Amino acid sequence: MSAGTTTPVRPDDAAGAARFGFLNGFASLLRAEWIKFRSVRGWVIGMIVAVVVMEFMGLFLAQAHVGCQVSGGPAKSGAACVQPMPLGPGGEAVNDQYYFVHQPLGSSGTLTVRLTSLTGWYGGNGGVPAAPSNPLAGLQRGLQPWSKAGIIITDSTKQGSAYAAIMSTGSHGVAMQYNYTSSVAGRPGAVGPASPRWLRLVRSGDAISGYDSADGAHWTLVGAAHLAGLADTVQAGMFATSPQHTQVTQFVGHSQGQISPSLATGVFDHVRLSGGSAGGGGAWTGDNVGSNQPFGPGSTQAETFHQAGGRFTITGSGDIAPVVNGMGSGPTASISQHLIGTFAGLIAVAVVAVMFMTAEYRRGLIRLTLAASPRRWRVLVAKAVVVGAVSFVAGLVAAVIAVPIGAHIDHVNGLYVFQASAATTARVLAGTGLLLAVMAVLALAIGSMVRRSAVAVTAVIVGIVVPYFLGVAQVLPTSASEWLMRVTPAAGFSVQQSLVVYPQVTNSYTTPNGYYPLGPWGGFAVLCGWALVAMAGAVYLLRRRDA
Repeated sequence: MSAGTTTPVRPDDAAGAARFGFLNGFASLLRAEWIKFRSVRGWVIGMIVAVVVMEFMGLFLAQAHVGCQVSGGPAKSGAACVQPMPLGPGGEAVNDQYYFVHQPLGSSGTLTVRLTSLTGWYGGNGGVPAAPSNPLAGLQRGLQPWSKAGIIITDSTKQGSAYAAIMSTGSHGVAMQYNYTSSVAGRPGAVGPASPRWLRLVRSGDAISGYDSADGAHWTLVGAAHLAGLADTVQAGMFATSPQHTQVTQFVGHSQGQISPSLATGVFDHVRLSGGSAGGGGAWTGDNVGSNQPFGPGSTQAETFHQAGGRFTITGSGDIAPVVNGMGSGPTASISQHLIGTFAGLIAVAVVAVMFMTAEYRRGLIRLTLAASPRRWRVLVAKAVVVGAVSFVAGLVAAVIAVPIGAHIDHVNGLYVFQASAATTARVLAGTGLLLAVMAVLALAIGSMVRRSAVAVTAVIVGIVVPYFLGVAQVLPTSASEWLMRVTPAAGFSVQQSLVVYPQVTNSYTTPNGYYPLGPWGGFAVLCGWALVAMAGAVYLLRRRDA
């Protein structure tokens, strides 16, 4: 009888078997925790309640109905009052209002000027001067931070046209801006007779380059823009414009803004245009692009230009920039404002997530659970995966329903809805699910550490819901509210932001207006950090304490 042979187990085979056994064991643990979750009717109902509450608050409480009446005509309401806005090349709503002195320019050419002065006025009585015959009545001297005068090449004088411009501003020095959303900083400092600014735009097909200089001899490239589909013949020239003056006063629980018009006047000389009509020697045409009317009747008396030899004085009002949600933007809405019920859904999710852990302690079942899985941390991770996945689905379903329906309701009610890109919309929808998922994991970890449902739910509300309320209710000073929305778990709500912060547009970029102090993923990362710390603490205590 021959002896049998034994094949030794190689180390890599043993490691593979161990990994397979671990994964198989964890999968079984996940199934067990999922069965626990769905077998408790109250927990399932709690998740359904979270979705229903988010829908109710988002679709029925976050509504506004707009009424309007134009030029003494019949009163209107709803969709008939939606404010028409020009759209830029990227599809975004834009302000496109300025005084423009221009000539045609061919497919290549250069425009060079010297800007010797930039002055302005602002104020007025409710946006309209006391006497229409004197447009400057009631105004005081002063520039807005983004008052601007400079040179521009634009596809046409139609609002929303592709453009590239280089300019001097009220408080931000020289800047090159193009297609409304892009801004590149140039030479700092204010312009004046003792410190003029030389500006130059060079066109070569669809490419526009902007330069500035202090002496007209030594030039610095500020920026370059590619304007796809630019016409063979465009308009090039000088412009001036100035956005509305806004003064915000904050009170306890609310803020009040006062809006008044403003004007900017730029003085140009040494104007040289090559590639233009008649070799740059043609007549200059003045247009009030956008038919800006912030001064009411007689506004064209203030918004105009004067040419004396080679010297141009141009006065304009308005802006060349994207529209933002805030003071002076009219009845507007964002796609994410119908997710206002997320905080209420969060409370329901937190209650379920906490009880998913504390119920086992209350009923004495935790001993059986830990006996079946000696590696205690795996139990906590499995519970986190289950409750996080269910919360993600609940948040995603609520967002997918609330956002499109809410946007439609806003339009029917007469609000202009800021459009968001497909990527932004996907991030808002998925981000709402991720927000509830991570908050559920945080609540689960807190429940594991304190072992008492009431205490754990209270801790979640104090740590997440209260800072969010303080951030949106304007109870605290803006700096304190922003600090809370940066460092507390409530920072995670920023993942729902659908509006864009534009540094070149002065606005109240605060949470009540739909903006957050951190970027969408930056704020979400803060929430994830809190959840990781809480999970680490829960694992440590679960391993150290008796069941």
